[in-house]
Amino acid sequence: MLVIEHNLDVIKSADYLIDMGPEGGDKGGTVIAKGTPEQIAKSEKSHTGSYLKKILKSV
Repeated sequence: MLVIEHNLDVIKSADYLIDMGPEGGDKGGTVIAKGTPEQIAKSEKSHTGSYLKKILKSV
C-alpha cells in the first residue's frame, strides 16, 4: 500500500519509506532517502529524517 503521510506517529511505524523532496511542488519529486524509519533518520539530506531522529530517540 502506498500512503502519502506527514504524521510522524504513522511514519515511524512504517516498514519501508520513500522520502520525496527536498521541498514540495516544483522543488520536489526527487527520492531523497528510502528504507526503514531508522535508515531515513540517518539520512543527512532528509527533512523527514531529522524529525524522525528526534522522535525515535524518545521511544
